Amino acid sequence: MYMVIELKKFGTTLTSREEGREALAAFKPSLSDITDSESVEVVFTGVNTFSPSWGDEFFAPLIKQFGTRLILVDTKNLSVEATLNMLEKIHNIKFTRRNEAE
Repeated sequence: MYMVIELKKFGTTLTSREEGREALAAFKPSLSDITDSESVEVVFTGVNTFSPSWGDEFFAPLIKQFGTRLILVDTKNLSVEATLNMLEKIHNIKFTRRNEAE
């Protein structure tokens, strides 16, 4: 069982730190219902631009809370890949990723 977060609901250009905080705040109430056996899938389909500032605000708390149960889907966009790689280096983490076809 898992929860799906489609980032395109927040727009196709995800760039500011403030918007990243707001996006996380919008999902926080539903995240508290997730059990230890459930995962969270974040889908990047439709996202054109994804900055480290937005990503840091949204993903740093999620990776701390869910670890390997946080799964990133459809991350092939160059902006998304570059930002995720940067966040992995900054936070010394490794995101779990999968293609949408899997």
